[in-house]
Amino acid sequence: MDILKAILLGIVQGLTEFLPISSSAHLVLTEYVLKIRLESIRFEVFLHLGTFFSVVIIFRQQIWKLIRSLRGIFKKEDSESEEYLKLLGLLLVGTVPASVIGLCFNEYVEKAFSSPAIASSMLILTGVFLWFTQFTRVKKDKLNFGDAILVGVAQAFALLPGISRAGFTIGTGLFRGVKGEKSAEFSFLLSLPVILGASILKLKETLDENPNSGEIVFYIVGGFVAFVFGYIAIKFLLGVLKKGKFQNFAYYCLGLGILSLIFL
Repeated sequence: MDILKAILLGIVQGLTEFLPISSSAHLVLTEYVLKIRLESIRFEVFLHLGTFFSVVIIFRQQIWKLIRSLRGIFKKEDSESEEYLKLLGLLLVGTVPASVIGLCFNEYVEKAFSSPAIASSMLILTGVFLWFTQFTRVKKDKLNFGDAILVGVAQAFALLPGISRAGFTIGTGLFRGVKGEKSAEFSFLLSLPVILGASILKLKETLDENPNSGEIVFYIVGGFVAFVFGYIAIKFLLGVLKKGKFQNFAYYCLGLGILSLIFL
């Protein structure tokens, strides 16, 4: 890998992590086309850390309110703190499915990342799912326990390359009647513990293997580029959701998935 490829993969990860077009599929396909052979997913971990901080910066106020709401466990707080304490509980509930499945089937998930055919097929499935979101009806601006469970299950499916985490989690919220902006906020906040937990595990593995200085530079550059473009992607997606055009991403996923199956 050279620095230009690291930058390109950072751009791909940053733009596709939060747009509902599957960052995992794009990374698999990009690595295949560029003939990049990574011995592990360590580089991808740094890319995910970059996008992790994109969410932290954009939703820093909500994250701070979630942290402050913990005081409500010990004493009664104002209504806003109580609402954020409830939200924190829903986020914990939504984190469980992906965490359990990720730990139990981690080996199989990693193997799937070496198959462009799997990524392409799942990308088509994502496109079909997104297309049906146009028939949803918005009814509420808060999630309940059942919503959190289903969104968490949707996130677990997104462990497979080609299944868009943003697409499935936000789409599930829409199917449950939750407003697009609120579905996106919950989706992005829900991604933080899963990304951070997986990254810490793989980061330890990376340091144990003593990567050389050249590899570390690639990791840092790719992660920073992913952070910048992840920030741009989140802002763009929030604008799309406000306009009610979320389903338009379906055509891109379907087109890319079909073309990838044909040519790759």
